[in-house]
Amino acid sequence: MRGIAVFVAVIALAGLLGFGLLTRPNPLPAVDAGGHIASAEAGKTMFYAGGCASCHAAPGAKDDAKLVLAGGLELKTPFGTFVVPNISPDPTAGIGSWTQTDFVNAMVKGLSPGGQHYYPAFPYASYQRMSLPDLIDLKAFLDTLPASSNVAADHDLKFPFSFRRGLGLWKLLYLDGEAFVPDSSKSEVFNRGKYLVTGPGHCGECHTKRDPFGGTDGSALLAGAPLLEGKGFVPNLTPHSDGLKSWSQTDIAYYLETGFTPDYDSVGGAMVAVQENMAQLSADDRKAIATFLREIPALPKPQ
Repeated sequence: MRGIAVFVAVIALAGLLGFGLLTRPNPLPAVDAGGHIASAEAGKTMFYAGGCASCHAAPGAKDDAKLVLAGGLELKTPFGTFVVPNISPDPTAGIGSWTQTDFVNAMVKGLSPGGQHYYPAFPYASYQRMSLPDLIDLKAFLDTLPASSNVAADHDLKFPFSFRRGLGLWKLLYLDGEAFVPDSSKSEVFNRGKYLVTGPGHCGECHTKRDPFGGTDGSALLAGAPLLEGKGFVPNLTPHSDGLKSWSQTDIAYYLETGFTPDYDSVGGAMVAVQENMAQLSADDRKAIATFLREIPALPKPQ
């Protein structure tokens, strides 16, 4: 019996050590900007492409108040309630004390400055595609915004999702660490749109269905998905009859600029904030997004 007990203890210890190794944080030790000089103006484009204010502004904020990224928005999902943090330049309540390396690790590794795993409600699985210069520029722009001392509440999650260290296993499945790779068979305009949609724009985080562990299904990219926060369905963005088949490139670009659809309807729901952000991009960037969405494979809406 003693031998069996020792054997079980050894197996358990080995399992714990294996779990610890698999889930350990793996931050970038330092960021080499390669001589890139941070541009807050360029970072502003990334800010609106990513819709940062849509989640990080205080709930109900309007106009200039939306640039105060105080956090506090509650995202109710099947995993529990996520509370969006303060990312204003406040050195205590926000990210004002973060270094460039801290910021890049958060965006591409999903790690806090202290090495804690972030939940993927913060869409770092998409942000990992962003270029280092764009990340540096985004941080420069965020540093110009007003500071807020608001301290956001903690997440309220069900077990086992409340066990944050387990996110290391999630990252093994869904965080590949690969930067954006342009399609050499496509145009520069297409690739710019692909970058904006799949990287900073993180459109697939809402418009792609998820598996039981919360990872997006790459085989159904942008084909639509059940709404995580309540009832409803997020639309199919591919050129399928279930999606944008009847929309021209001009229709899509015009919608992103004005919020009006080809059939004279207007944007509604959560997409209002997204469209308002897209309206801040250049006409060339909106055209690029429209080009990408028109040329991706047509996929049916998932059942």
